[in-house]
Amino acid sequence: MLFGAGAAAVALLIPWLPDPASKQAERINFVFWFVTTICIAIFALVAAVIVYSILHFRARPDDDEDGPPVHGHTGLEIVWTAVPAALVTAISIVSAVVLAQNERLPSAESASAAQAAQASTVNGLCKPRRGDPLKPLVVCVTGQQFAWLFQYPAFGNASSATLRLPIHTTVQLQLQSKDVIHSFWVPEFGQKQDAVPGLLTKLVITPTKLGTFPVICTELCGLGHALMRSQSTVMTSDKFAAWTKSQRRGGSAGGGGAPSGKALFVSNGCDGCHTFKPAGAKGTVGPDLDKLPALAQRAGQPLAQFIRESIVKPDAYVEPGYPKGVMPSTFASLPAAQLDALVKYLQQGSK
Repeated sequence: MLFGAGAAAVALLIPWLPDPASKQAERINFVFWFVTTICIAIFALVAAVIVYSILHFRARPDDDEDGPPVHGHTGLEIVWTAVPAALVTAISIVSAVVLAQNERLPSAESASAAQAAQASTVNGLCKPRRGDPLKPLVVCVTGQQFAWLFQYPAFGNASSATLRLPIHTTVQLQLQSKDVIHSFWVPEFGQKQDAVPGLLTKLVITPTKLGTFPVICTELCGLGHALMRSQSTVMTSDKFAAWTKSQRRGGSAGGGGAPSGKALFVSNGCDGCHTFKPAGAKGTVGPDLDKLPALAQRAGQPLAQFIRESIVKPDAYVEPGYPKGVMPSTFASLPAAQLDALVKYLQQGSK
């Protein structure tokens, strides 16, 4: 009992897992604790038998006699073979059931999801489909060195560097990569999935908690891997509908009417790599955007043209001292109104 209590204390008192924020994470946590409980029980039993054997069967210092001849115990051998086999089988069954449930879309949504998957293209955007856009919600996730881009085909291909999801809505993420292998992971959602060049992979998520959670790339993908982070915001259905409506109007990434250059700058992750005082950004991976006029002069282009080209074709001109291929080209797919607002914001803020 003492050994079991000690192992249980280590398992329960240390926060090994983040609080689950999706149905899938709750199922994964169940498997974790199911296996942990079995392991604690086995550990307690084995440790108790070892201690008992040491105390009860130890030989005295002056005892040089051979121990009694023991051939074996068939019943005991059957037990210690059958019980572990049953436990491993139970773990396998529980894991397989949870894996199948986590990959399954609700039956009423499966047909439309299959159509969405067939309409998807690896090198392009997920295409819109008929029916209720929230059954299930399809989000195209594009990984590229070193940023994530999330697009919503059912809402005019609205795009954002922040993943926005309505609570209690089944979501199918369709992942693709434009360069190397990336790996999408939100710890609170409990699942990871690789984004592989030339292959469309999928991940099903049903958020259960409101809040903002980190999006992490867990596959070493190059120089800026540590900075390839974003956020996933789970919101109410009303707020999500308002956000998608604002995106269709060309609104800001945070919702509202006219595009907000600062909101676009932050939501698209520009502040993670660049310094820009008007946005409070202090990134050092890319050039200092407070010096845009000087950069444009060295490139031999008008300021507005230089800013736009640097966003949509980042390798067209690379400032000396910075490597090519670091800034993603996915921002070329930003809606025209958002791109215009971002260019204007950078142009005005750098003067």
